[in-house]
Amino acid sequence: MQPNTNLSETFALSSRELETLVAEALRCGGNWCDLYFENTTISNLMLRDGQVSSGGHHLDYGCGIRVLSGEKTGYAYSESTDMPSLLKAARAAGAIAEGRSAVAPAFGRSTVCVQKQDFYPMRQSWKGCDPAGFVPGLLSIESAIKAKDSRAIKVIAMLGWSLSEVMMYNSFGELCCDLRPTGSLSVSVIYCDGRSTQTKNASRSFRQGAEFFCKENIDAVVEEVTRGVDALFEARRPKGGQMSVVMGAGASGILLHEAMGHAFEADFNRKGQSIFAGRLGEQICRKGINIVDDATLPACRGSLNWDDEGVPGQKTYMVTDGVLTSYLHDRISAGWYGVEPTGNGRRESFRYNPIPRMRATYMENGSDGSLEDLIASVNRGIYVDEFSNGEVKIGEGDFTFYVRSGFLIEGGRLTMPVKDINIIGNGPQALADIRAVASDLVVDPGKWTCGKGQSVPVSCGIPSVLIDNLTVGGE
Repeated sequence: MQPNTNLSETFALSSRELETLVAEALRCGGNWCDLYFENTTISNLMLRDGQVSSGGHHLDYGCGIRVLSGEKTGYAYSESTDMPSLLKAARAAGAIAEGRSAVAPAFGRSTVCVQKQDFYPMRQSWKGCDPAGFVPGLLSIESAIKAKDSRAIKVIAMLGWSLSEVMMYNSFGELCCDLRPTGSLSVSVIYCDGRSTQTKNASRSFRQGAEFFCKENIDAVVEEVTRGVDALFEARRPKGGQMSVVMGAGASGILLHEAMGHAFEADFNRKGQSIFAGRLGEQICRKGINIVDDATLPACRGSLNWDDEGVPGQKTYMVTDGVLTSYLHDRISAGWYGVEPTGNGRRESFRYNPIPRMRATYMENGSDGSLEDLIASVNRGIYVDEFSNGEVKIGEGDFTFYVRSGFLIEGGRLTMPVKDINIIGNGPQALADIRAVASDLVVDPGKWTCGKGQSVPVSCGIPSVLIDNLTVGGE
């Protein structure tokens, strides 16, 4: 396997030294070892009360060493990459996993042949950029928002950027490197009409260099955070009950991510903790529905040239034509199932073990018309375009999501804006109850972060979808 970029000089290590570290880590009898080197810089600027008055800069540097022996895992890390420190970490990881297993574990080895792929090339590197150059753009955000809506009384905007240099080496002798840029812009606005206050948030995040902070992204966030403010003030809590729910394209994909995507992660299924355990090959929803976890979308926040185990980024169909066709695998689960890894081994940083995690999760377009067609087919229900504060039980598949923004549907038309309601259901049952999927897929460009004991950047998306028989918690 050829590295995308040679980072040996960044971490001041030769090929022979990498081999020495692996050999030392396995000296106590381990079956497998991998090394994960990381050099990440993180910076931000904040606009508050009309001034860019604060910012930060953080450096995260080090190496994580993993050793496996059967079902035992040893993990240690060092915040220095000099050989004495790394050898100490290698010995510690090896000692934790000490004792050769009678049965060596199987590790998924990808046969995807990749010489070079780059899903997030930078036009302008974050390295060496002057933060002062971003101040005028941040100041323009507040003036643009207040020009659009005089009810805006407080604007907070944050620009964040990071650049990660990652190098991985393992027992197979595979060496790969990745350069991962990220830019994020988050805006929160408090509106007041004299009687009540409302808050609206918007964000954009892409794997891009400094070209990310451009007029196009600034304008998009300003437009989103000023759209639908009247509905926020007019919204009321409707009567609850079981009814049809139309989920708007884009950000509604968070329900797909939380209520279904986590249940497709292979570690939950390997341990029998997921409601989908043992159901590969089953028809779990109507024909024509395809659910994907994708690392290959250009500049997407959830994309990866390589996962954090050195497996090439790829597009994985979890559900194909309504059939559960794949879980999301790291190398360990892939070996356990006897399949190739899907490139879903991810970690928050060098301080963490890699585990199966999502990347950009979405449902592909359907053929049931437009959003308007779906709404017109509902006599009474709810249209939702933004969820928040979701809670999911992986084992049972039950979920509850708070609706941030939506409308009542009456007689096939949107009527009253709604607020303070929950959508309650069960993931597998909700999949089975999908009645229609529109052809307006949007992979949401927001700043999504997934937590599973450790945090990683992800993306989510969905076309407009009509689901029957969900419970709406209202009056």
